[in-house]
Amino acid sequence: MALAGLSAVFLFEMLDNSILTVALPTIGRELHASATALQWVTAAYAVVFGGLMLAFGAVADRYGRRRVMLIGLALLAVASLATAFVTTAEELIAVRVAMGVAAAMTTPGSAALAFRLFDDDRLRVRAFNVISTVGIVGLAIGPTVGGFALAIAPWQALLLVNVPIALLAMAGVWSGIAPDDAAGLNTDPVDVAGAVLGTAAIVAALVAPTLFVDEGAGAWAPWALTAAAVAAAVLFVLRERSARHPIVDLKLVAHPLVSSGLAFKAATGLAIAGAGYLMTLQMQLDWGWSAGLASLGMLPQVVVLIAGGALLNPLVKRFGLELTGRLSAVAVVAGLAVYALLGRHGYLWVAVALVLMAAGLRLVGVLAGTSVLRGLPESRTSIGVALTDTASQVSSGAGLAAAGTILAAMFTGPLTATPWTAGQTAEFHGALTAAGLTLTVVAAALVGWGILRGAGGRSSASPTRPAPAHTGSA
Repeated sequence: MALAGLSAVFLFEMLDNSILTVALPTIGRELHASATALQWVTAAYAVVFGGLMLAFGAVADRYGRRRVMLIGLALLAVASLATAFVTTAEELIAVRVAMGVAAAMTTPGSAALAFRLFDDDRLRVRAFNVISTVGIVGLAIGPTVGGFALAIAPWQALLLVNVPIALLAMAGVWSGIAPDDAAGLNTDPVDVAGAVLGTAAIVAALVAPTLFVDEGAGAWAPWALTAAAVAAAVLFVLRERSARHPIVDLKLVAHPLVSSGLAFKAATGLAIAGAGYLMTLQMQLDWGWSAGLASLGMLPQVVVLIAGGALLNPLVKRFGLELTGRLSAVAVVAGLAVYALLGRHGYLWVAVALVLMAAGLRLVGVLAGTSVLRGLPESRTSIGVALTDTASQVSSGAGLAAAGTILAAMFTGPLTATPWTAGQTAEFHGALTAAGLTLTVVAAALVGWGILRGAGGRSSASPTRPAPAHTGSA
């Protein structure tokens, strides 16, 4: 019951945006929404979700992961049900904001609760694998299911489906997971100033890449927001170093297992987001594929993401957690390098890159998260999950911004005004290679640093953490 409930939580997180994207044209027509409003239908959820994860991770560590998750699931059910009464784009954006808050409340606790169900690391990896497989299947089938649903039902049905998912998750968590033991909670007061600064830095970091892509590198707004993100991040670090009870203990983040796991997650997010953006443009604008054909072109990634979970347990058994995690992170970088160097020469190389990156992503997502939680005390597990998800979200935005900025700087004329001239085609190919290699170098540096850091954390548990109690039921 516990795994069923936690799997339902992750299913919502993965299914939500993927199933909604296909309905955006219909939503725009029925709600008379502008292009900007439609963008914020999805962006509002992502920004609120990413911005509040650290804050709610800290709250969950102090007041109970199970309790915060159940409140978040109740909010998700109510917000999703409110979709039936939406009549304007602004109301839908408000609903999406509420759903982003619910996601931020449930996400940090989901992996933390799964981690505490078992004392054995291999069982923890298997549990994470089950949960992530359910979510990835939802991510893969979301657009297809959404398309079929729109043929027979109004678009509101795509969000109303979250109501039974939330109820299933509540039933599984309520009946399968014991209430948090007070001894395993963080008793320090919440660092409100740190939470505000951290949220501001993350929100600015998530919004800035969209401005780079929409307005270009020559506009002032993206750079101003990037400067604000950097300033808020610097102030956040200074605050956490001086605070008596920091929201994020930087000494714990420096633990080899934690810092290496975060580096692997950041490298993966950077590579997947940047390469995915470039591949989409290449297939549709350079090769002239339709949107439907381009979606089929990404099929190797979907297949590997779904089927790759079967490789996880044998690889961990053969090579161990640390080596498998390193190999999976290296596979992501190798796939990105293949795309950067050979992707412009034909789809075969794109498919090879997709397979390598998806295989690495499928494994590193589970193993990096496990590594981070192994390096943290039991009272900090929710904030650890929030850190890994935040690292992935922010690095994904950075990858998108880097790819978009390099492309804008090297390509002359409107990108979407096809067919291109021979000169523009050459510029696009040059930009694709330059952007791909830039992302490869940065991702490789993160993975290399993570490997060096992880070399100092090979023990199966952190010295700062006692042997975890078996406080839950499977």
